[in-house]
Order: sequence, then structure tokens, then C-alpha cells
Amino acid sequence: MNPSPTSWLTACVSDPARVSTELPRRIALAHDASPYLFTPQAVVRAASAAEVGALMAGARRAGVPLTLRSGGTSLAGQAGGSGVLVDVRSHWRGAEVLDEGRRVRVQPGLTVRQVNARLARYGRRLGPDPASESACTVGGLVANNSSGMNCGTRDNAYRTMESLQFVLVSGTVVDTAAPDADAALRAREPELHAGLLRLRDRVRGSAASRATVERLFAMKNTMGYGLNSFLDHDDPAQILAHLMIGSEGTLGFVGEAVFRTVPLLPHAATALLVLPGTAEATDALPALLGAGARTAELLDAASLRVAQQTAEPVAEVRGLRVERHAALLVEFAENDAEALDAVVAAARPVLDALPTVTGSALTRDPAVRGRLWHLRKGLYTAVAGARPVGTTALLEDIAVPLERLTGTCEGLAGLFARHGYEDAVVFGHARDGNLHFMLTQSFDTPAETERYARFTDAMVDLVLDAGGTLKAEHGTGRAMAPFVRRQYGDELYEVMRELKRLCDPDGVLNPGVLLADDPDAHLRDLKPVPPVDPALDACVECGYCEPVCPTADVTTTPRQRIVLQREIALAEAAGDEERRRALAEDYGYAAVDSCAADSLCVTACPVSIDTGAAMKRLRAEEHGRAAQRAGAATARHWGGAVTSVRAALTTAHALPAPVVRAATGALRGLGAGELVPAWSADVPRRGPARPDARRPEGARAVFFAACIGSVFAPEGDSGGAAAAFLRLCERAGVPVAVPADLAGLCCGTPWQSKGYTEGHRAMAARTLAVLWEASDGGRLPVVCDASSCTHGLEQLADTLPESERARYAALRFTDSVAFAAEHLLPALPAARRLDTLALHPTCSTTHLGIDAALRRVAEAVATDVFVPDSWGCCAFAGDRGLLHPEVTGAATAAQAAEVTAGAFDAYASCNRTCELGMTRATGRPYRHVLELLDEATA
Repeated sequence: MNPSPTSWLTACVSDPARVSTELPRRIALAHDASPYLFTPQAVVRAASAAEVGALMAGARRAGVPLTLRSGGTSLAGQAGGSGVLVDVRSHWRGAEVLDEGRRVRVQPGLTVRQVNARLARYGRRLGPDPASESACTVGGLVANNSSGMNCGTRDNAYRTMESLQFVLVSGTVVDTAAPDADAALRAREPELHAGLLRLRDRVRGSAASRATVERLFAMKNTMGYGLNSFLDHDDPAQILAHLMIGSEGTLGFVGEAVFRTVPLLPHAATALLVLPGTAEATDALPALLGAGARTAELLDAASLRVAQQTAEPVAEVRGLRVERHAALLVEFAENDAEALDAVVAAARPVLDALPTVTGSALTRDPAVRGRLWHLRKGLYTAVAGARPVGTTALLEDIAVPLERLTGTCEGLAGLFARHGYEDAVVFGHARDGNLHFMLTQSFDTPAETERYARFTDAMVDLVLDAGGTLKAEHGTGRAMAPFVRRQYGDELYEVMRELKRLCDPDGVLNPGVLLADDPDAHLRDLKPVPPVDPALDACVECGYCEPVCPTADVTTTPRQRIVLQREIALAEAAGDEERRRALAEDYGYAAVDSCAADSLCVTACPVSIDTGAAMKRLRAEEHGRAAQRAGAATARHWGGAVTSVRAALTTAHALPAPVVRAATGALRGLGAGELVPAWSADVPRRGPARPDARRPEGARAVFFAACIGSVFAPEGDSGGAAAAFLRLCERAGVPVAVPADLAGLCCGTPWQSKGYTEGHRAMAARTLAVLWEASDGGRLPVVCDASSCTHGLEQLADTLPESERARYAALRFTDSVAFAAEHLLPALPAARRLDTLALHPTCSTTHLGIDAALRRVAEAVATDVFVPDSWGCCAFAGDRGLLHPEVTGAATAAQAAEVTAGAFDAYASCNRTCELGMTRATGRPYRHVLELLDEATA
């Protein structure tokens, strides 16, 4: 590659800032969910099809490999490369719902879950339903021809795609929705057009080729190119569009897709059928599918043993002595309850005839169904989380004809035993003959790599001898590229080679992916996984955390924060001080300081890693003894500190804004950037004092008014959330107490977030002691009026020694929104409802599990409650939004655009700093939802 690629790359995009050759940025995006690792020489965030076309054409002229990257959740190595890595997620999140949800136009950067959220209000969803739907993007769904548990081969990406807009390596843009798409392709790319016709006729003209293609694509099959396109379609434009699906970025770039959607089936009945063995389970499939089962997931004996080891095993496996057992997780689903009744009744004789070990009862209880699905989806968590440090969790998938499923399962079990994979589990989409197997593997020594090679060769023999495919859902990638020729034979492999030459004559698009002549390609460029932190070492680099991370578009994501630590450790072990220093110096801001520490990542992580907590711990390690003492002193004198801040805000607003900006800027420039906020005219004035102590007869709760409400004034003149809550309680006839000495108490979040551990402990001891007494030893719940502070109170005891922590176990904390939904709404007078309300749930309402309660209160205030489809954490995070406004700006950009595109009667949240963040982002006045409820019921 040209030693300095920046010049030609920046010429391809409108904003040179979207091109980076800096080592930390290249390393951060190098890692994906696969066991392979390639460090790109440049990273570009493309923003349009024209830019991608220019980048492809430029890469072709320069002879530089180019790889397209969206979610990075692919498991087979197709999302990484050593040349130019083009990010097609950040600027590609558009969606348009068409025909009342029956179709949807989407760009590649949205996740499947985000698209389905837009379709849900129409009772529709995308056909493909991959288990990684929370993180995998439409780009990957198209590139890998994703399917899932329910869609089979009927509703996958290939079958439900209506049209594509794609970019060829020459820069030509093709839109198959245009009526003249084929004529345009022939005019602009005559050689490609003619070549596709030749390949179509070549495949159709060979009886052997037709038979192979029809056999392999009767199953789920993502091995090699989708040669069924040559049989299913006549025109080259349509053939090429369908070949793009499953091409893994090796033929071109799909910038937009229109999909036909499928109906949501909201009524379901589920059962975990435990059977004596795999043969009995697979033998049951034809009858179950014939009876209308929509889903049939297989779990082998090893999976059932793993399920028994979870904290709360389901009744069907609790106490079961697992020997050779297997289970089917079966679900019937219909559009309405009556249809489900009929299907279940018809299926009952089939269910009763099965030789089940623990019965065949179906449940419609959402909680019970949720636990059953958690068992199935938690297998990955259980095995990956328990793997030895330094090993990789490999999740492979295959498919075989249904009649060969039993033998294949038994064969895999034999291979696991023969090659030493005692912890391997087999599960999968039994209705499709599609098996997933998971094993843990180290690549640290040649012997371990050779073991994996021997197992892979034996597995290939097993699957192909059964007439199956080596990749059913996850794409060929690099993992199976050396085996494509063997699966398809020489003739069809040459068809694929010719297709690649026609579309990418210089071989610059994702070389080494999907096709590889090197028989050992799958054993090269394997990713090392050094231990760095016991709290982080379980990370499988899956990327599930990234869609919920508020800093994903501005600094780094949780996955990137972890992989950068691993890369720093590798550089240190290799003695590469220059590389280590470059990564470490960048890490301070890009990973630690900019982290919102909202811990939404732990809610998405399959192995329950809280990267936010790890960043807070790193902040604590940066503080010296003097800083920790200062934090503790602030905690001891918190009432005075809050008074000082309130006075400073009054002074700041009295002075000319340029003077205040200059003063705060100077302090930040002297190294106080993590303590002194950047002044802005929209920083509120000081808020009202916290309420005075009270102890009414028959108090039903203790009210802990958050100090943030006294620091920052509310929007409007309501007096703030605390005053509104107390008025609502009085109006509803619900007496509440207020503890004495409230002015000096805090939830502890400021110290926890900044890593001042001594101050956090000091505040925890004092606050909990006061609340213990005020609540009568935990008899009364403690109610707080700021969701992040409620969450902070819940965690407060964790900082204390075990002996003291146990003392406060009886304390119960609840947010004022949840308290209002349960205790106040039923007793309040009828509200004068607004027509519309824009609502911002917070990361803390997610952690607290009170989003539904927040919605109930909001719906008491307004007839139509709008939550943006792109909702996420605002990243204001206490004072993060004041210290690093660029983080909040990036985190709120998408949802702010949705809000400002409409007009609403009011705007609400339930946390003062989140209200500040959303007010700043939208220019609309966000208020606490209880302030609005107070006004509506006054």
C-alpha cells in the first residue's frame, strides 16, 4: 500500500476528518466477533454511495484491499482486512416504512432490532430473525444472507428482498427498483452484463450443476456465492442483486435495500420437551412441524447440563439426571388467541404421543416463556463466560438434510470427545436441520492450532458425507473459504471464481473472504486474547454492546475499550514501546474520560461485562492519595459544597458570558478538564433548596430529594421535581416523610462516577445510616425523584465492608415515577391530558426496570406519548455532558432529529441532567414527568 494513503482517501470523501490513519482508531476497528485479526492501514467513515464508489475505484487504482464494515458481529472473519476499512454503519441509519409496514427501505447501519422497532407499530417485522438481532446490522444481514430461528429458507434475506441499491467496484451504482435497471447495467457495465448471462446459461446447462445447487439451497446455505440466483432469476440485474446477498462484501456494496416484511405473531404457546435422546428428539420433528410448530430448537445433553448449572434452572431440567437426553424447545404462534387455541388443540395428540421425560405442557405465560427462551439463548453466555482466560469462544453452524440430523449430532459428539472438546455444546434450529456447536479454543501454541485443524478437517468430512453444508447462517468468511471447492466441486467453484473476476477484476474487495485457494487460510491471522482484567477477560468481542453505547460515534465503544487494553498488553509483551505508548496515551480520553459510565453495556453483553464500571475503576486508579482525601472531605461537607456550587451558578449568571467562558476555559486549560465544566449560556441557574424534614403520621414512604434538583433549576416555574412529588402525594392523600440532615446527603453517584472511592464510602456510610433510621429499619420504602440517583442509592451499600452492607439489606429504594404509577395515579383526580408528549426514558430507568411505569405516568399526562425509535442514553451522565459536550452531542443527535421533526405539547424525562442534555440537543424544554402530572391534576 502507498505509505501515505491519506491523500487519495481524503479526495474520495467530503470531510477529511472522516479518514483516519491513527493507530488507536485502526486498532479499535480491527477487532470483530471472529477469531481472526487484521489491522487496516486506514479507516474511512463513508457517508454516501458516491463516496463508497469513489473509495472502491481509488482502491482499485492503488491496488489496495478494501473491506466494508458495519456491525462487526460476523463470526467467520469477513469484517476485517489489512487495507482500507470502510465504516458503513455510522452514517447509514436511514429507514422508511412503506405500505403500512408491509415493506421497509433500510440502510446498512441500522440493527435488525432497530428496524423491527419501527415496524412493530404496524404489527410487522423483518423476515430474518438472527439471534444477534440487537447488534447485527442490515448490512451484515444482507452480506451474510441471515436467517434465524423462525424464518427458515422462506423468509431469509434472499427471499424477502424486493430491491437493492448497490455500488460496484467501478463506482457504478445500480438500483434494481428502477424499471430500466437491467438496461442501465448493460449500458454501463457491458462486460459484466454479458458475463452474468454466460454464467447463468452455464449453470442451467449442466444437469449436475443444477442438481447440486438445488440440493444445497434447499437447506439453509451461506457457503460460497448464492448460485441459486442463476436458477431463480433471468435478468442480469436481478441475478446480480441476489448474488450480492451473501457475498460478504466481495462483489460490491449494498447501500440500501427494500424488504417485504412478515407479520408479528403476538400469541404464542411454548414447551421444553425433554426426550430420552437425540434420536427421539429428531424423530419427533416431522410430526411437530406438521402440527404447526413455528419453532423447534434442539438442545443436546451437554446443553441441558449447562442449563442445570444456571442460577435458576427451569423446572423441566431441575433435578433431571441428564444422561443421553435431548430437548426440543417448541413454539406455536398465531395472530390471535382463537387461532392459537385451534392450532394447539390440533397439536395436542402429537404432543401426547411423544416419549417426553418431563411432560409436554405448553405455556402461554410470558414470564415462563421468557425463562424457557432465556435457557436457549443463555447457552452461549454460560459457555463463553466460563471459558478459560485467553481462549476464544467459537460458534460454528452447519446444516444437513433432516433425515441425517441424528447421525450428524452423534458424529459431532464423537468428534468432540476424540479431539478433547469436553465443554462443547450442540444446539440449533432443528426444524431446518441447522446445528450450532460451540467450543472453546486456544490459539496460543502450534499444538492447539493443529488440534483445531484436525477437528475442522474431520468435521468437514462428517458434514459433507451427510450431504450438508458447512455454513448455514454465519457466512463463509475466512473460516470455511478453503472448503468451498470441496463442497461445490470444481465446476461450480470455477463459476464462483469467474463471478468474482467479473465483479472485482483486480481482487481488491475483501480478498481472502469466501474464496481461498490456500488450504490453510483458516489457520492464519488468528487473534491472540491476552488477559488484561478479570472483569473484562470474558469478552468475546461480539459487539452486542455497541448499539447501546452513547459514545460509539464519537470516541470508543465497550468492545473497543477492551480490545485496546488487549492490544496495549500485547505491545508491552512484545517490547514494542512506541506502539504501547501511542495506544496508552490515546486511551485516557478516548476510553476512560469520555465514557458515560451508564453501564447500559452490561444489559446487552452476553457475558455480563460492565465496561462502565471498569472505566470508573480506572479513573479511581488515576487519583493520587491527595485527590482521594479531597473527595472524602467533599463528602463530609457536602451540604456546604452544594451551597457553594449554587452560589457559583448565581454569580456566573450575573457576569457577562464571555468572562465566565474565559475563566472556566482557563481552569480547564490548567488541567481541570475533568472537574470544571465548559461554560455555556444554557447552563441553568441554581435550583430551589431541598425540602425541610417532616415526619407525618402514617407516613408511607421516606422521600429522598436528589441534590441535583437543588443545584440546577427546573425548566419553568414549577419549583422542580421534588416540590411536584410532594404536592402529588398531598393531593393523593399519601403522606411521606423527609429525613433530617438531607442537605448533607447524596446517592454517591458523583464519587462513584469519578472514581473517588474514599468519598463514596464516606457518603455511603452517612446516607445509609440516616435512611435506615428514617425508614424505620427498612419498613418504609425510600423514594427518590431522579432516576440516576435512585439507581445510585441501590448501589450505595456495595461500597461498604460486608459486615456493614448486611445491616442495610432491608432498605428498599424506589423511583418517584414507579411510586407515582403504583400509589399516586389511582388516588389522583382525573388529569387534563395534553395531546402529545415526547418522552425520554433514561439509562437508569432501564437498569431499574421502570420503563413501563414511566410510560404509564406519561400516558396519564398525554394521549399520545412519543419515544424516538433511536432512543438511547443521552450521555449527560451527571457532569459528563458539561465536561465533554461533544459526547452528549453525538449520543443525542439521532433522537434529537426525530424529536425536532415533530411538534409536541410537552417534553419529559425523569432525571434533571438528562433533561438538560435533551433540552440542549433539541432546543425544547424537557421537564420531569411528575412536574407535568402535577400540573395536569392540580
